[in-house]
Amino acid sequence: MHPTIRMNNGIEIPQVGFGVYQIPASRTTEMVRVALDAGYRHVDTAQVYGNEAEVGTAIAESGLPREDVFITTKLNPQHHGYDSTSKELEESLRKLRTSYVDLYLLHWPSPGKDRYLESWRACEDLFAQGKVRSIGVSNLTVANLAWLAERSATVPAVNQVELHPNFQQDDLLRYHYSHGIITQAWGPLALGNSLSDPTLQGLAEKYRKTPAQLILRWHIQLGNIPLPKSATPSRIRENLAVFDFRIDADDMGRITALDGDPNGAPSRTMGASLPRWQP
Repeated sequence: MHPTIRMNNGIEIPQVGFGVYQIPASRTTEMVRVALDAGYRHVDTAQVYGNEAEVGTAIAESGLPREDVFITTKLNPQHHGYDSTSKELEESLRKLRTSYVDLYLLHWPSPGKDRYLESWRACEDLFAQGKVRSIGVSNLTVANLAWLAERSATVPAVNQVELHPNFQQDDLLRYHYSHGIITQAWGPLALGNSLSDPTLQGLAEKYRKTPAQLILRWHIQLGNIPLPKSATPSRIRENLAVFDFRIDADDMGRITALDGDPNGAPSRTMGASLPRWQP
């Protein structure tokens, strides 16, 4: 069994998840099967990925008990609103072939709709009904989280954000730590850009690991939950082989020093062109 982290509602979440963003639906079932066979027990999908049904098929056909696989999905931000949030969860449950999900996230703020709080209220009720075991958010800033905290006593279990060695979001992580919010990292390898960083390559050689394994281990030691994505079976297996070594404090510091490096991997936030939510 791989390490888990206890969220603020007492639920355990595996510390590495298999992300299926940008994996075509035609290949998703196969890749999730590879991931489950490799030992992953946490699969991260979303409505907007267009592959929930294929994730559900892979899990249903894996032979694993449902309770052994932690499933995360996310609400399409175009469907914000109290009634639509509940309706869309039902559709996700149908596609995933399950009666509940372990973690349900509001995917993007979608400020143009201005119905975020309605959706959050719906998530609270879905949690009370047992249709979701945990609720959280994605791509929220410190200001966004503070805005939500003023309007709801429910603290998100996680905030899933872009985070990698060249984009470390220190202020956001400090807020997470002080409020009991787990950090999930999408793009934990900077969509592959960090793998060519000379510092990371040198450290990977020192630890006899690949740059990807080194970065994922860095996330783990910070207490983050990285969600690496790959459609290559060998890399899927490689990305989980990160629990048999530890990066020492000095080398953790060298990786920390890469934050904002103009010569390093650029931030490639997939929402960069979306309006930022400023409550």
